[in-house]
Amino acid sequence: MAKMTLDNLVEQLRAAHGDALEAVVLYGSAARQQGTPAGAMDVLVIVRTLADAALHAAGTATRAWMQAGNPAPLTLTAQEWRSSADVFAMEYADILSAHRVAFGALHTDGLVVSPHDLRLQLEREVMGKLIQLRREMQARHGDGAAQRALLEAAHGTMMAIFRAALRLTDGLAAPYLDSEQVVRDVAAKAGFDAAPFESLVRHRRGTAKIGDKDAAGVLRGCHDGLERLGAWLDGVGG
Repeated sequence: MAKMTLDNLVEQLRAAHGDALEAVVLYGSAARQQGTPAGAMDVLVIVRTLADAALHAAGTATRAWMQAGNPAPLTLTAQEWRSSADVFAMEYADILSAHRVAFGALHTDGLVVSPHDLRLQLEREVMGKLIQLRREMQARHGDGAAQRALLEAAHGTMMAIFRAALRLTDGLAAPYLDSEQVVRDVAAKAGFDAAPFESLVRHRRGTAKIGDKDAAGVLRGCHDGLERLGAWLDGVGG
């Protein structure tokens, strides 16, 4: 069966939601790429109303989209989109800085991301990811393949955290296109070793793979970097 594309997703969401579908928007790393997006694609779906039948119908499209290697779409009602910038400050800052509208129109007038809200969510995300890594490091001790899989799964979240950390200090609108540069810039600000995260970026790009024997060291380095980032955030913005 052919891999589901963004156009396929839009088509199926239009069939599921009908006139209630307001927008389908690509954001995240795929939206920052030039040309046809490569890799996992983050999608925001805005609907005017969310009926049970429509939600059920959209489930088939969602499952196919996830089977193609993408995260489940972030689905919000139009009212939720207008009122949730304080709750999803990291996501909103990312969407507002770089996005592509695949269907409809994304209304951004009056939407503002507060640095205070961004910092609070960022601290929660850093601590949550740190605790998760710590648990999984213990569960996967001695298993290089499992440790590498853990790193691969954590890559997207860690990069979202790093971009949010830079926006907190450098301005909310900055897109931060290159992941390796993002890693180096955050590491310089927070005072941790960028090398493990750079290795992970190169691994995800396929330019330098992390072997089983190296996975434990990279994982430990990422853990220590997040630990240091959390401590640094405590002193940012009071």
